[in-house]
Amino acid sequence: MSSISDHPLRYKLANELHARPFPSMKAPCSAAYVAIKQPEDAVSRDRAQDLAHLTALLDRHGAPHPQPGATHYYGQIGKYWLKWEQHTEFVTYTAFSDGVVARPFDPAEFDVFPSDWLENAPGQRMTSILLNIVPRPAEDAAVTGSLDEWFVSESLAASEVLDGAAIMAGDFRIDLNGHLRFAVFAGAQTGARRIGRIVQRLCEIETYKTMSMLGFARVRALQPGLNELDTKLTGLMGTMSDERASAEETLHDLLSISAELETLSARSSFRFGATGAYEALVDQRIAALREERFQGRQQFGEFMMRRYAPAMRTVHSAEARLEAMSSRSIRASNLLRTRVDVERSAQNQTLLESMDKRSDLQLRLQRTVEGLSVVAISYYAVSLVGYLLYPLTQATGMSKGMLTALATVPVVLLVWWLVRRLRKSVE
Repeated sequence: MSSISDHPLRYKLANELHARPFPSMKAPCSAAYVAIKQPEDAVSRDRAQDLAHLTALLDRHGAPHPQPGATHYYGQIGKYWLKWEQHTEFVTYTAFSDGVVARPFDPAEFDVFPSDWLENAPGQRMTSILLNIVPRPAEDAAVTGSLDEWFVSESLAASEVLDGAAIMAGDFRIDLNGHLRFAVFAGAQTGARRIGRIVQRLCEIETYKTMSMLGFARVRALQPGLNELDTKLTGLMGTMSDERASAEETLHDLLSISAELETLSARSSFRFGATGAYEALVDQRIAALREERFQGRQQFGEFMMRRYAPAMRTVHSAEARLEAMSSRSIRASNLLRTRVDVERSAQNQTLLESMDKRSDLQLRLQRTVEGLSVVAISYYAVSLVGYLLYPLTQATGMSKGMLTALATVPVVLLVWWLVRRLRKSVE
């Protein structure tokens, strides 16, 4: 085989597909999960701080450090296995341990993340979860009893997943200790890898759901401003049909509204785009679990359809409304700018007509002055010619007056011809 050079990113890109393996978990076991995000400008955060925070946790357990610039980590810390992932806006920590838990959803399971370590986190908690993974009882009645004991029945979602491999359940409520709860009842034939995939997808569903709800919070904050701008825009568009209103003042107000709308759009575009991406991930993760109804209870997909989807539709509606208002303001500005241009053209036409009239007056005045100039120049020219002809009075016997009279007409005609020629050469 002939040698060929590899692209410098070939191995890195290929290994990226295998960089985030699902954890391997056997029932019974428990897991603690937390997602941390900086409150502002999380996309451009200093990611070295995320890695430093992970390293601080590993140092407490004497665990090996990740590679410099790593975006994921999987290793053992004490009796727990830790899975760390760095995402675009947040980082996640999942710690799980094997064995029977004496108290389901015991808040002490979250002690794997020390309180002082959490206080020094480079961000804030977006969500935290306690997961209880147990073998599926032989009787479904035992599962029902556990669900009624652990969760709020009004919002409980429970379903069989992955062709009956397990039952997953959760009520998406924050308990008194500040955590959400999810339970997985794994079948006897369900492998450790499959259990890990179920747990991972449950964590992802909750995390992406929470992240997408940031868009809903942004919409709620935008609604008062959008309503005010919409009222102003509608009023200004009504003013456009009023001939008495100043078009230039209306155009200035319209441009001001357009600038505000563009500013809102620029500040919200990333959040709206991220919300759509997270929503799609939530739907994909639920679809990948292949839900089947368990004892007539609502499934995760149904819960999202009833509780989550309306919030996402509100986000999409606000995004579409903002775009529509921006388009309306731009169209109105263009129409009004056309009206202003037409009015200015009419004003310019009037000004040109006025200038034409002034030019005519100036031309008439110029011709009047030109006639007077011919007379004045002729007067002085005749005097000079007279001085030249006076010596001829003795030779011709003509008087000075007669010579002056005879020279006047030719001199005047000559002056008039010279002045006219000069005017034509200038024009």
